[in-house]
Amino acid sequence: MDTKVNKGHEDKGDGHLLQLLYEMEAAAEEILSDKQQIIDLDRKRQKTREAIRVLSKDKKSGKHWVCAGNMFLKLPADNTKTILNHDFNQLDLEIGEMRRNLKPKVNKLRDLEMKDDAKGFNLTPLSRSDMKLIDDYCD
Repeated sequence: MDTKVNKGHEDKGDGHLLQLLYEMEAAAEEILSDKQQIIDLDRKRQKTREAIRVLSKDKKSGKHWVCAGNMFLKLPADNTKTILNHDFNQLDLEIGEMRRNLKPKVNKLRDLEMKDDAKGFNLTPLSRSDMKLIDDYCD
């Protein structure tokens, strides 16, 4: 049995398939990277929340040591709380932005995989005003 192999000449279907697989792999890698970044930011946010909680319990100390980069600073408690609250809010915004950007990336990957969009994936929570309207209606 004699078979000939044309080296260096890909079938157009094979080239398209390889390109599709490459795009799927790149999209999946980007999604995994974003998810890991969300996890890392959330850990940072939780540590910041813990620090704010400890500072709010400690009424004795007027100043606290704070690590900023690779140096330690002794700052007044009020300034420290303000800085930590600002960092907490900034991390919260970054996490929210990453989550919002993740949804289209997942939909793009599902499109490349030729699957339907994930059901219920684009849901958003009710706002406080919406919840108030529902509570008022139920009463």
